[in-house]
Parts: sequence; C-alpha cells; structure tokens
Amino acid sequence: MLLNQLSNKTVDEIDIGYWELKDNDEILWSKAFLSSLKYSEKEAKINLNYFLNHIIHKEDHDLFRNNFFSFIKNGTDFRQSMLLKSRKGKYKEFVCTTNFNFSLKLNENSRFIFFNKRKFKTNKKVSKNKFYYKETAEMTKTGSWYVDFTKQKSYWDQQTRRILEYPEDYIPSLKHSIKYFPKAYQKLAKNTFIECAYEGKKFNIEIKMLTKNNRSFWVRAMGKPVFNDLKKIIGIRGVFQDIDASKTKEISLQKTSNIVASQNKRLFNFAHIVSHNLRSHTSNLTLISELIDTYDSCEEKLSLIENVKDIANSLHETIEHLNEVVTIQTSTNKSKSLVVFDNILNQVIKSIGQIIAKENTTIHSNFSKLEAIDYIPAYLESIFLNIITNAIKYKHPDRNPIITIKSKVLDNNKILEISDNGVGIDMDKYGDKIFGMYKTFHYNDDAVGIGLFITKNQVEALNGKISVSSEVNKGTTFKIEF
Repeated sequence: MLLNQLSNKTVDEIDIGYWELKDNDEILWSKAFLSSLKYSEKEAKINLNYFLNHIIHKEDHDLFRNNFFSFIKNGTDFRQSMLLKSRKGKYKEFVCTTNFNFSLKLNENSRFIFFNKRKFKTNKKVSKNKFYYKETAEMTKTGSWYVDFTKQKSYWDQQTRRILEYPEDYIPSLKHSIKYFPKAYQKLAKNTFIECAYEGKKFNIEIKMLTKNNRSFWVRAMGKPVFNDLKKIIGIRGVFQDIDASKTKEISLQKTSNIVASQNKRLFNFAHIVSHNLRSHTSNLTLISELIDTYDSCEEKLSLIENVKDIANSLHETIEHLNEVVTIQTSTNKSKSLVVFDNILNQVIKSIGQIIAKENTTIHSNFSKLEAIDYIPAYLESIFLNIITNAIKYKHPDRNPIITIKSKVLDNNKILEISDNGVGIDMDKYGDKIFGMYKTFHYNDDAVGIGLFITKNQVEALNGKISVSSEVNKGTTFKIEF
C-alpha cells in the first residue's frame, strides 16, 4: 500500500495523482493517476520506460527524464508542465511537481512525484519561430550552450558567440573550455562543472567569464545534467546571462555601504574619545583648581601646579591625536601621485635606521608583482612606518625581528602584505579591538594605541581596506587592499 487506508482514501477523494518511488527503484502509481489517464491497474505497465515511451509527449520526454533522474540522484525538486496521452490516445495537460502542499502524512521511506491535471485549457505550445527566440536572447543578453559527452563536443548558439566576442563560425572546444574564465574563477568553474557532470548537481552561480578580447565580465550561469534512459549523464545543458552592469553596481553599492558603516563606526569612536578623554582631563583640572583654593601653603599650591602641567601636556597630546584623525578625513582631496613602494620603504628605513639596527631587525621586500600605485605619498609612508615600528616594538623575546613585505594583484585588487615573527595577538580576545583608538594589547610602557587607528583611517579614507591575521608567539600579518 502507498499510504495507510485513511490517507489513501483521502488522496483519491481530492483527485491527486502521484508516483511513489521506493528505495529499490520500484515505482508505484496511485489510483488517481491511472484514473486520470483512463487506465486500470491491469492495462498499464507501471514502470518508467512505459511512461517515457507510450504516455508522455515526445517534446516533454527529454526534460522530464532529466528532471526525474536529477530528483532521484540528488533530490533536486522540479516543476514541469507536460502533455500525457490517455488510453484512448488523447493528450491531456498535467503539472508535475515534487513539492506539493498538502497535509497528509506520506510514507517516510519513499519519495513522491505528483501529477495534477489542469482544470482549464492553456496554450502550452509556444511559437517556435526562431525570430522571437533570438530577439529574447538578444534583449536579455542570454546565451545557451550544450556539452555532449558522448561526441566530446560543445555547442553554442550565436548569442553566446556574440557575448563572448567570438566569430560566428567559431567552434567551441570542450578541451580548452577553462580559457573562457579568468584565472581567479577557473577553480570555481571547474568544480561546478565536475559536480554537475559526475554527481548530477544542477547549478545557478554568479561567476566571471572571459571574452576572446580578454575582457572579463560577470555572468549568471545556470546548468543541469542531461541523462539517457539508463540514468547515465551524457551531457550538460545550460544558459548564461550577461549581468556585468547590474553586478558592478551591486558591488559598488556594497563597497559604499561598507565605507559608510566604517565611517559611522569611526565617528562614534571619535565622539567617544572626545567626550571621555577630554572630559577626564577637564575633570582633573577642575579638581586641582578646587584643591588650590583649599590650600593655604604656597608650597602645596606649587606642587599642584606641577600636576596642572602634566594634565595640560596630556590634554595637548589627546587634541593632537584627534586633530590628526580629522586631518586625514579632510585631506583626501590631496592630489595622488605614482608612489613606488621601494622608494617609500627606503625612506622609512632611513628614518628609523637606529631602531632597526639596535633590535637586529631584518626586512625582506618583494614588489615585483606590483611596483607602484597611485596614492598620497605621506599616507603610504605613515602606513609603512606604523606597521614596521609596531613589528619591532612587539618583537618576540627569543628571536630577532624579521619583517616580510610584498605586493601583489589578486582579481584586479592591489594588495600589500606586511608580516612579522613577533609575539602575535590573541585574535579571539582582541580581534575586534585591534584598530580601536587608545587600544593596547601588550604591556609595553610606550604603547599608546593610536598608530593602528591612524593607519586604518588613512587606508579607509581612500576607500581601501585593512585586515589582520595573527597567532600568539608566531607573528602577525597586515593585509591592505588599496
């Protein structure tokens, strides 16, 4: 029995046809399904081959077969309209689905496919005039393709050739298909294709492709396996759509959103410093002035005045730090120039040469993959200076500092990495506080907690991004994306 008696009776009453798929590949058809096609249980051969060869319309045959085997192999749900032939030879339209909403409890050890007969007439067959297909493909910038594993050939429609900027007589190659993707996306393309070809997993991904003229652009690629009657995958059929304009806007909007969020965070931090630190200084000054009024001895008053000097110096230092942050945000309109990494690094090494020599510091650099960028020279020098001096300041007590600096380009992003072999930072404990103002994580007496805050502001003021990875007692790496 497909269901218990109560459930089976209820299903028949609401006129829902279905197949029950057993674990042993047995297929059972419900009475309602047979009845909708005017078959009795004795008249129909209840198996997949009979359905494919005698019941389903030939134009729906291949699509259903692919959907069915994808459902069996990977549990991929589908919904498909189709024409089914009754015992009297008349075709009726059904909607086949694997995800039908009704509240009956089904056999948990089986899977089900439901066939719902349409109650009204529809014009199922769409005009096959190639003009309309080409117009639709051109307006939506959508190309279709097919890979035939049996013949070891690839097939493109003309719209695919136009999108990828290949001539109309170009014959695509399955062997060299990886060249249609930029290097950064070749692994994703390869893994997606393999999963579909060997595991039967359909895909719907956003990925970059590469035209014949070496122009990279974003596409939405969709594909699904093609099966034969023996459940064997014999190819992959798919489409892709040029979404470069919308995807570029989406990425730009996300970057803008991230910048705004970062600026709001810095503004909040700045306001906190102003309200907290300045108030602490002013409170101390107020307290000392009150104490001066209570003391009669000149010596006692003079000792308090010495404290006033210390507070004034501390207040001045805080204001200087805050002023430096404000200056960064208001100086981004300074003209950029081509800045050579080697030149900036040499300037920094000269300025802190004594510190480098004293701590036996070794600096390795490799800028062969990216020698220069358009940037504000003073900002880049400050970034180098802060990170290098931090690496020396927080060296490991058992070894001399070794600092490695390298540049590279990854997926059109210009990146600078600065690594050290110092004491490292406990990322679980301090990961979200590293770039905060006046945040320190070690017990150095000269630690102020302003350098990395300034560095982050300088990087983000020019729409860049800075991140850090670290391991205690092994070292730290700062990654800057310009």
